[in-house]
Amino acid sequence: VDAFAKTRNWKIVRQIQNRILNSYEGDFSKHAPKEIVPRIRMVWQSIPSQLAKENKKFIYGIIREGARAKDYELAIQWLSDCGLLLQSFRITKPGLPLKAYQEISVFKLFLHDVGLLAAISGLDERTIIDGDKIFSEFKGALTEQYVMQQLRLRSDRFIGYWTNERSTSEVDFIIQEAGQVVPIEVKSGINLKAKSFKLFCEKFTPSKAIRTSLADFKKESWMTNLPLYAIGQEEF
Repeated sequence: VDAFAKTRNWKIVRQIQNRILNSYEGDFSKHAPKEIVPRIRMVWQSIPSQLAKENKKFIYGIIREGARAKDYELAIQWLSDCGLLLQSFRITKPGLPLKAYQEISVFKLFLHDVGLLAAISGLDERTIIDGDKIFSEFKGALTEQYVMQQLRLRSDRFIGYWTNERSTSEVDFIIQEAGQVVPIEVKSGINLKAKSFKLFCEKFTPSKAIRTSLADFKKESWMTNLPLYAIGQEEF
């Protein structure tokens, strides 16, 4: 951020981001148990592929064919404990406390920084700024990454997500805030259609619901549209 403020040069920013990523990978072998270092690297390098899917649930088979949870659990835990990965667990229903309804085996993994996600994915600055049709799906992943880190930034509150049993409906984030369950739908643009989000709100009638997007602030009877830049505030 400091380099961009001083130079307005995206290439310098990307050089710094790549140096940070290289230093992280160097630190894996210095600080992690030697026997799990290769697996840490494989988990770390799989994150862009994990988030590029429409269903962003972490899939071990993306790391390598035949990969199993027991082979990579320690690697994921090490990266999470270091703060390099942010984990969001599926909840089976929006009950209090949310942690009682999480599925430990079903989760999404995000990096801790949206700029580093763009760098590790090899996205150039023109694609990110201008965008195009073939970039639209990963643009959604970057937006979810940004919202995840903003939600985590000021609070250690529970952050999860919800899908129905058949995974045909999904709400991007479910958080516990001041004794309430708050669903959050994330939109990367101004197309605000959100069928799953509306179905969730109709079924569970949360007292507060947030949609965050590039659109302006707007309060409706069943939810509030919050601009993306405001999602990091402590209370909605």
